[in-house]
Amino acid sequence: MALEKLSPKQVWQHFEELCNIPRPSKHEAQAGEYVIAFAQKHSLYCEKDRVGNIVIRKPAAKGKESKPMITLQAHLDMVPQKNSDTVHDFTKDPIKPQIDGEWVKASGTTLGADNGIGVAAALALLESDDVAHGPIEALFTIDEETGMTGAFGLEEGFLKGSVLLNLDSEEFGEIIVGCAGGINTIATFNYFTETVSGDVKAYKLCLTGLKGGHSGVDIHLGRANANKLLNRFMWNAEHFFGMRICSINGGNMRNAIPREAFAEVTIPSNFADDFIKSVQNFQHIYQEEFASVETGLSFAAKEIPTPSTWIDKNTSEKLLDSVYAIPNGIIRMIPEMPDVVETSTNLAIVKSDDANKTIQVVSLLRSSVDSAKKDLCNMVESIFDMAHACTVHEGDYPGWKPDFKAPVLQTMKSVYLSMYGELPQIKVIHAGLECGIIGSLYPTMQMASFGPTIKYPHSPDEKVNIASVENFWNYLVKIVEGV
Repeated sequence: MALEKLSPKQVWQHFEELCNIPRPSKHEAQAGEYVIAFAQKHSLYCEKDRVGNIVIRKPAAKGKESKPMITLQAHLDMVPQKNSDTVHDFTKDPIKPQIDGEWVKASGTTLGADNGIGVAAALALLESDDVAHGPIEALFTIDEETGMTGAFGLEEGFLKGSVLLNLDSEEFGEIIVGCAGGINTIATFNYFTETVSGDVKAYKLCLTGLKGGHSGVDIHLGRANANKLLNRFMWNAEHFFGMRICSINGGNMRNAIPREAFAEVTIPSNFADDFIKSVQNFQHIYQEEFASVETGLSFAAKEIPTPSTWIDKNTSEKLLDSVYAIPNGIIRMIPEMPDVVETSTNLAIVKSDDANKTIQVVSLLRSSVDSAKKDLCNMVESIFDMAHACTVHEGDYPGWKPDFKAPVLQTMKSVYLSMYGELPQIKVIHAGLECGIIGSLYPTMQMASFGPTIKYPHSPDEKVNIASVENFWNYLVKIVEGV
């Protein structure tokens, strides 16, 4: 086992075993079976609800029976992202973690430390015999990454704890006490195909090599959006070279900044040379604009056999105009916390479906202000209305309002100070956490979120800092002993 020499041993052992279990969002069944088998092995109470969430309970250590029950919470699923040259089926193939200096990462795919380390830590605590804790339960939710449907499916009474520790944050030394809400906006274009005609050449446009990342955690970093860059070029190519679109495929996860985008297009043969020069010119422009951010950016056109059909011209024009126009990235910062994003949008997916003759454009809109989130929905919808696309908003989830006076937060601050000689950073983040949804069902539950240091989640560059995992574990142990 690649991670067997790392400490704490039980955390890394569970994490490596999870890496061997395919668990992309909506395919968590095997991971759930692993958790249930763990509970049975250790003779712990275990219950699975109607949507697939699992809770495991462990009695208090001797003499700690009067303490409040703590709920540890993590999600079973992971984001399936890979480089285009990596062969990997997330529904079948294991993740292969490897040590790289101070970090653990995968090879060409997401690692799944988000939220596999949190799951592993909860399991390690449940099986530990030397932690003086009160009664604890661990909640393992499903499908956090593609809609938080597990958290939405929770029912009153499923949880017994009065304090919830969410183990899904990504910078050790920070305690998260609030987060933004979000909603998916999906615009659908219906098109018809036309037979390709005239003297044309066909090309596959490939915009690759971007860093991508988490559309909440990394949205402030100014990274390029593959869908935006590809559309920017195609808008120009349609206007100046008579380009026609045969198919388009950019991005694949609503909460991941798209790293790659592809399209098959045709160009009148007499414009072919100018078209190729334009591709090279736009690559240079993009590389200059994002020189300090996107060191691997590549934009190329590869000649391909001419497809038999293309998307009707009217729909193509409306698609290119609307995708060019819709906002992407930061909309507003929080005035009282100018280093924290208040409202943003991520143009996540632009994908044609030849079988159904549709093109879907998916954006994830986030805000810690409900009225601003609604305004952003209206803004995006109004653009697609002008393009005569059908727009729906779905998967709306609430933000998590911070409680800076919560007793659990005071305990966590005190424990951190005693362990590390300084106070932790108390933060509200722009990424979505399940705490807001759980808090709406259990309004009296105290909540806080923390975790090890994970860099570049939701991208193949994802990695977790080894030393921070041990610090995270030691801190978790002291918190459950101190609450």
